[in-house]
Amino acid sequence: MSFTAAVALAVAGFLAAGPPAAAADADLVLGGGFETGLDGWSCSAGSGAVVTTPVHGGSSALRATPAGQDNARCSQTVTVEPDSAYTLTAWVQGAYVYLGASGTGTTDVSTWTQSAGVWKQLTTSFRTGPSTTSVTVYTHGWYGQPAHFTDDLTLVGPAPGGPGRPQPPAVPTGLSASATSSSAISLSWTAVPGATSYTVYRDGAAPLSVTAPSATVTGLAASTTYTFRVGAVNAAGESARSAPVSATTTSGGGGGGGGLPAHALVGYLHASFANGSGYVRMADVPDSWDVIDLAFGEPTSVTSGDIRFRLCPVTECPNAESEAEFKAAVKAKQAAGKKVLISIGGQNGQVQLGTTAARDTFVSSVGKIIDEYGLDGLDIDFEGHSLSLAAGDTDFRAPTTPGIVNLISAVKTLKARYGPGFVLTMAPETFFVQLGHQYYGSGPWGGQDPRAGAYLPVIHALRDDLTLLHVQDYNSGPVMGLDNQYHSMGGADFHIAMTDMLLTGFPVAGNTARVFPPLRPDQIAIGLPATPNAGNGHTPPAEVNKALDCLTRKTNCGGYQTHGTWPALRGLMTWSVNWDRFGGGEFSRNFDAYFPGAAS
Repeated sequence: MSFTAAVALAVAGFLAAGPPAAAADADLVLGGGFETGLDGWSCSAGSGAVVTTPVHGGSSALRATPAGQDNARCSQTVTVEPDSAYTLTAWVQGAYVYLGASGTGTTDVSTWTQSAGVWKQLTTSFRTGPSTTSVTVYTHGWYGQPAHFTDDLTLVGPAPGGPGRPQPPAVPTGLSASATSSSAISLSWTAVPGATSYTVYRDGAAPLSVTAPSATVTGLAASTTYTFRVGAVNAAGESARSAPVSATTTSGGGGGGGGLPAHALVGYLHASFANGSGYVRMADVPDSWDVIDLAFGEPTSVTSGDIRFRLCPVTECPNAESEAEFKAAVKAKQAAGKKVLISIGGQNGQVQLGTTAARDTFVSSVGKIIDEYGLDGLDIDFEGHSLSLAAGDTDFRAPTTPGIVNLISAVKTLKARYGPGFVLTMAPETFFVQLGHQYYGSGPWGGQDPRAGAYLPVIHALRDDLTLLHVQDYNSGPVMGLDNQYHSMGGADFHIAMTDMLLTGFPVAGNTARVFPPLRPDQIAIGLPATPNAGNGHTPPAEVNKALDCLTRKTNCGGYQTHGTWPALRGLMTWSVNWDRFGGGEFSRNFDAYFPGAAS
């Protein structure tokens, strides 16, 4: 064949084949119809929820509710092709609803409408930059406005991985899940060729990145069903997600930091002192109590970090048991699945860990108490001026106050020493937590009070280690909720509003981080006085039940509407076991009636 003929054939072949095919257009958004919950979506401050009415298509839609300084932004990051045209569309309704895309590599776009009560379509288009491989699509409302709704959100354009470009991995297959405890589920799947990592998705929670084709997801609630999906990742992006698989954690009881029943009752036992409530021997603590906090381990001085615990002497508590009897009773409670903790602080036990020496002494002395009595963990009950923010300590994500930094370090050291079975609880007052929404390190009465919100950096730094947070919803002044209204203790609304803040997240006054992230519902117990004698803010059982109805079932919500429904809310805490017995056991009986079988 001549050179001319060869060239002619080559050209003819090229013309017959045509230019390389463009990537086919596709809808790249995952779960834009919200038929599988919030899978794939992240909503600021826990503002998003899936509802069944109103809907535009299918059976579900997104409702997102702005609160405080949050505009209820729900977003998803999508893998795209560089230098390609995309069209973003959604059906929305609300007073103000925005739709947009960021990170386009060219000009980011957004559009908005006012369409209360009527579905309206929003559409906008953009072109990606020459090196852009992902964009973030979002919808949000506006500050101080009612909830808005979004449905059938799509991003249509070329699917990633065009001709000659690296392709994302294949979809993982073979996903299986099994519960390993009341707080953990193990996952495994078939390894995907070419994948460098995997992303595990669970029920709208923050994604978990792993490098092996397996993972153990911890920090879960007992007796709760969770659904998982997995995506495979390489340099070209992430695959579509696997088929879902579900597993249910085991019931509570036994060892482990998460070894609590699905609904738990926490009570303080006056182990080291006597008062008008009367002494209760450890062996006589009723089975209703799942967590028993020994009150109190106290410091030898405010700044030493040296914590000591003694049983109430018979001169003060004539019916007190001996040390040997007490230790045997602790073991018996643990054998029955109960947790017994040493509580540090209390109203009169001021603890300030201002130096590393005090920190190390705290770790050593608390460890001795735990070892001496064979306890399950630690309750932090710092009150008064134990925690105060130093001037200039404005970001709860990165505290600089030595006493706060040292406390975090000390607790992490104890957690590492005793392992995953270590139970960590905290019992701050609302002043130290929710009041951070209004004042962070400054007082509400015109002067500076560095205690306002001072627990927030501690809770945030230890949130992955925290078994339970039971804020004292008593001995408190009025506190502003996420509805920007003040709520006063003693009724259901106060407990609903304070708990909703913890489960939704809330803006922190004057803080560069803006929003304190929500905690898991299984980490939250509501703190109340057992009787009117036990503290200001006693709440009658009927009002306690209204609060539980609203938070776990979205019924009986009264004047405050929550930002979600949390059936996995852990339970209640009270001051105290002794005062409950003094009051004829009304508090614990009401808990047992509301959560039948919780103490079994």
